[in-house]
Amino acid sequence: MFGIPYNFERPSLRRLLASYWQPDEGMLVKKPFGIGYTLNLANWRSWVALAVVGALLWSERSGDESTETAEMDEEPVEVIVD
Repeated sequence: MFGIPYNFERPSLRRLLASYWQPDEGMLVKKPFGIGYTLNLANWRSWVALAVVGALLWSERSGDESTETAEMDEEPVEVIVD
């Protein structure tokens, strides 16, 4: 479909494991079910990408609490435009 791989066959456990762990392939591999690509967990770059995404999510969630309390403590600011 426009050069994007697809597979709508019912996946077996063996096919799921084989598609997510392909040591001889690159970072992205064809999905075992559905449209597109997924991460190859046998590639170290995939683990780096997951770690970066996890760190960004953790940073975003922990940062939201401090910004909400800081916004409540501040006084309103008057802006004058000439």
